[in-house]
Order: sequence, then C-alpha cells, then structure tokens
Amino acid sequence: MACLVSMEHITKTFSGNTALNDVSLELNGGETHAIMGENGAGKSTLLNILTGSLQPDSGKIIINGKEENFKSPLDASNKGITIVHQELSTFPHLTVGENILVGHLPQRFGLVDRRKIVESIKYYLDFFGVSFTANTLVKTLSIPEQQVVEIIKSLIVESAHTYVFDEPTSSLGDEDVGKLFKLIEGLRQQGKAVVYVSHKFDEIFRISNRITILRDGNMVGTGTAESYNAESIIRLMVGRSLDHIYPPHGQPSEKVLFDVNNLSAGPKCKHVSFKLYQGEILGLFGLVGAGRTEIARAIVGANKKQSGDLSLNGKKINIKKIQDSISNGVFYLTENRKIEGLFLKMSILDNVVVTDLDSVSSSGLLRHNLAKKKTLSAMEHLHVKAHSSAQLVQSLSGGNQQKVMVTKWLERQPKVLILDEPTRGIDVGAKAEIHQLLRDLSNKGVGVIVISSELPEIVGLSDRVLVVYDGSIMAELRKEQITEDMIMHYASGLEVNERLG
Repeated sequence: MACLVSMEHITKTFSGNTALNDVSLELNGGETHAIMGENGAGKSTLLNILTGSLQPDSGKIIINGKEENFKSPLDASNKGITIVHQELSTFPHLTVGENILVGHLPQRFGLVDRRKIVESIKYYLDFFGVSFTANTLVKTLSIPEQQVVEIIKSLIVESAHTYVFDEPTSSLGDEDVGKLFKLIEGLRQQGKAVVYVSHKFDEIFRISNRITILRDGNMVGTGTAESYNAESIIRLMVGRSLDHIYPPHGQPSEKVLFDVNNLSAGPKCKHVSFKLYQGEILGLFGLVGAGRTEIARAIVGANKKQSGDLSLNGKKINIKKIQDSISNGVFYLTENRKIEGLFLKMSILDNVVVTDLDSVSSSGLLRHNLAKKKTLSAMEHLHVKAHSSAQLVQSLSGGNQQKVMVTKWLERQPKVLILDEPTRGIDVGAKAEIHQLLRDLSNKGVGVIVISSELPEIVGLSDRVLVVYDGSIMAELRKEQITEDMIMHYASGLEVNERLG
C-alpha cells in the first residue's frame, strides 16, 4: 500500500500548553486508519492540521512525496484532503444541494444551475434513502439528517485521495451507519486513504485496518487493528483499566417522582404516558426519527403540546414554555450543544453561572470571585480539561464542551434531568465519569431520563427502558428484559407488524 500522506514530527502548542508533541503518522491508500484517544488527547488538533484549519508549530506534511503547507481548509481540499467534522458546519438558511456543493456550485449563463445541483447529488440522496430533497432548507432538518448532509458533502469530492471522518456516526441510526461503512469500504477499494475517528469500539474494529492511539498530545501506540483489543486500547488511552464503564444499577423506590399522562405534540409525540420513579435511571430508546427528542422537547415546553398532563411529586405542574420547565426544576440537555446548549464564544465561567446568576450576584452585579470559585469546583467535579475558567468554550474539545453543558444545569439542582445523547462524541473515560455522575444523582433522588442512540449505553445504564416507535411508547422493559435484541425488536416496529400480520 502506497503512502499518500505523511505527517512528520508534528508539534502544536496553545498558550504554552502542548496539544501535540512530535507526532508522526502515515496514511496509506486502500487503508482505513483509526485515530483514538480521550477528549483533549490531541485528535482534533491533529485533524485540523491535516485539513488546513491549523498550522503546526513544527513538523511537515508530505503528499505524494512533496511537502505541502496548508494555510486554509481550501488549500487542503485542493490538495485532495476532505473532512466530515464532528460538529455540524452546515449553512442552515441554504438548501441541502447548496450545502453539499458549496464552493463549487454548477452554473449556467452566470446563474446557479439548480437542475444540475439535483442531478449531481441524486445518487447519494437515493443511496441514504432520505426523505428530504436537494431543495430542502437545511434548517428544517433534524440533527441526524444534517449529519447525512455533512457526510455527502465530503464524499462528493471526487478529486480527493484522503477522506477524514471525525465521529461521523454520532447522530446516525444503525441503518445509516451501515450505508456509510459500505461507502467507506468502496473508497478503500478505490485506493483512497481513510482516516476514521470514533469512540465506539465496535465501529473501530469493524472498519479499521490500522489504529493509532493518542494520549496527552503524544502518540502512545500504533499498529494493525488485529494487534489490539478494547482493553489494550483503553489502557493506552487513559493510562489505566476501566473495569466498570457502567456503575451498578440503582434500587428505585415505588414513589412516583414524575408522571407524564397522555402527552401529544404532533406526529412524533402521540398519547405518551409514563412514570419516572425516585432512584431510577429511565432509558428512552428509538431509532432515528422515532420521536425520542420530540417527546422530551414536548415535556419541557420547547415543542408546543396539544394535550397531556404532567405531575411532579404528586402535584400537577403546568409547562407551556422552557421557562416554566426550568422554574419547576425539570431540565432538558439538548443533543445539539453547539447551537442550543452552549454559548461557544463565552467563557466556561459565563456558561456555568448563566443558569443561576442570582447565586453569584449582589445588587445586580456579578461577584466574580464567587463565580470563579463555583465554576472551578464544578469543573473539578466533572474533570473538565481546560487552562482556566476563563477559557472560551469553543476552544474546548467536544467532550469537554459536553461536560460544561452538564455542569451548568447541575448548578441549578434539578429535580428531573432529561439528557439527550449525553455522551455523544465523548471518550470512554469521560463516559464512565458521566455514567457515574448520573447514577449518583439518581441515588440522591434526582429523576434521570437518558435518551441515547447507543444500545450498550441504554442497556448498561438504565434501570428501566421505554422503547419509542412512530411517536409512541411501544414497550416498557425491566431487568432481564433489557437486552439489545429485545429493545431492537420493539424499536424496529416488529411488534406492530406482527399485530397487523
């Protein structure tokens, strides 16, 4: 296999902190090369240098034997390197076709040729079986649908020789993951180089030929996929073994903490009823488009409900908008941290205290020392990796951004906490920390509802599981019923088909 891209002795520092230390990497044609490491290990910095978003302090990039110096992502793209970013980078007010072909839109007589746009991307839209068209505005798409748009935008660059995928399946359902892997296998067979970053071990071993592990900016291991197993990778990633990724299950009481009765809010939330018991973690699972997020958003007033009653500790509560939800202690952590969950251009301190300014203010003025003390304590609690509480959230790794989002709502001492994809894009060590935090909260009486696309997480974390299909609760599973096979049976609609058949 020929080496298409070589990164040699790459070093990068930020404000005196070393993000990458003398890292060398070879990307071979016809090979899928996985990059693994904890959040903050240097993966994103390495990819940003490879794709032109950052320049190294020292070291060089060689493509087909020639040294290249990228000043921008466009430079890298022109030299054949394209990337699917972990964080969505779509243009919401443009169409799907305009997003996919941005920078090289086809023209006819000086005007954008919209018929050509439709023709250019038809194969990929058909391949993924999407319900939207080339002319659909991206702002109307769900997060998983936007993820598909990002993937197609990368794949359609036919001149590329190196394709970089940074957590591409974080929002995708199993069916779309399978389709993506089929496309990646096609790229590999064409002699392209594929870089694949994921925290999901099953994906890594399913798709990779070679694996490189980073820790604290250093390359601590590289070799063929066959030479590693999950345990050996974890030891290299975190420097220790994680014997218990999921904490022991709780002992839920018979006391109903939160009661949802006959909640309806459109086609993705129909006559939903369930109870949340004190001391339990309730898992909510469904395939992409099933209505998990819509149910959560209807509960907290982000989506307008058509009917339904909510009760907290036996007392009926009226939630018509997000502010009502917050005032009642029912908090929702969105799956879209970049757009809806965080103020990226503000500091960690600003993000943490914004939900409870009264506790760190006096006479309308912020008591900065108190706010800083509170923020540092919260950061230590969740092991947020940052230079200081003044660091901008946008400069943090995705996993540490997620921790900040969790932290800011914990400061309000929630009664019910609904978390939508709480470990999306988070490494295995950080996942274990958040899982333990959620178990500690439930043991202290906080009601915890977890929405996740990862079946192992739902099975390993939940005391009880509600399976959503077509906007309704299809099944309630307990104890030995909580298996991946049983969950998928109901989530895929097999029960409905059996009833109808």
